[in-house]
Amino acid sequence: MFEFSWPWAFLLLPLPWILRRFTASTEQAKQRLRMPMFAQFSKLAPSLKESKQKTNWFEALVWLCLVIAAANPQYLDDPVTLPNEGRDIMLAVDLSGSMTEQDMEYQGRYVDRLSVVKAVLGDFIEQRQGDRLGLILFADTAFLQTPLTRDLDTVSQMLSESQIGLVGRATAIGDALGLAVKRFSQKQDSNRILILLTDGQNTAGNLEPDEALILAREEGIKVYTVGVGSDGRGGFSLFGMGGIGGSSIDETTLNKIATETGGLYFRAKDVAGLQQIYQELDKLEPISDENETFRPQIALFFWPLAAALALLMLNQLYVNLARLFSRSGKEA
Repeated sequence: MFEFSWPWAFLLLPLPWILRRFTASTEQAKQRLRMPMFAQFSKLAPSLKESKQKTNWFEALVWLCLVIAAANPQYLDDPVTLPNEGRDIMLAVDLSGSMTEQDMEYQGRYVDRLSVVKAVLGDFIEQRQGDRLGLILFADTAFLQTPLTRDLDTVSQMLSESQIGLVGRATAIGDALGLAVKRFSQKQDSNRILILLTDGQNTAGNLEPDEALILAREEGIKVYTVGVGSDGRGGFSLFGMGGIGGSSIDETTLNKIATETGGLYFRAKDVAGLQQIYQELDKLEPISDENETFRPQIALFFWPLAAALALLMLNQLYVNLARLFSRSGKEA
């Protein structure tokens, strides 16, 4: 199917005639409204009447091509239906100061907790084709970094660019859970899955975890909580004085949140612990949403644009040749 995206552009067709008719009263003024190369063309023509006739038709043809290009002609193919099936998963990542503690083993060396979370979640995001993912970052408070979207590259990039201290140094688990509830309340048909990763206990925020848990249960949100951190390897912290003597994860609260919402609690002491959640989420049935349709579009505006350019080049070539022959005739 052929159509013009902006058919109103054809209203511009009489514009040159209107300008010459109502704004140019003298022959000199009319000449200025014409393209410079056509003015040269006029001077080289055998007679003024012949030059006007030739250039008027030529200019009109060029103008017509430009207007057609401006109307954006395009070819629309048959509608294609895209299956819209997947899960809605919100990721809540702790950015508190303790996430800098280097007690997680990854690829043969100890690195900070946030680096491991980024590495494992990066692989997790790539495997979620067909799902909608969102990203919440929390510390002193919680904020939505990326709303639910199928643009997994954007979610992955926003996660990789997150930094400790961006939202403070405390841990607002209740606010993160409450924000996820608020975002999911806007989705009617959804799995409503939250993966909450933290290495501490609730020490900040406006909403207590127990209060947010009630809201999550009412909205039918299934929460998978992940406690990140080893059990006692000595390490280094950017926000501490050195040595880490154990974990401060509030496992009781995290386990309660997961159990009462139908999810699971994972203790991630290493990469393998974080990766366990892959298999559990794959067991969940995806939710079918309304199918999306789109029509492949093939832009055609460049054809009339190229035609206008070719006409202008041909005219310029003709002007140059005419000038050359005229000069040669005078010298002879």
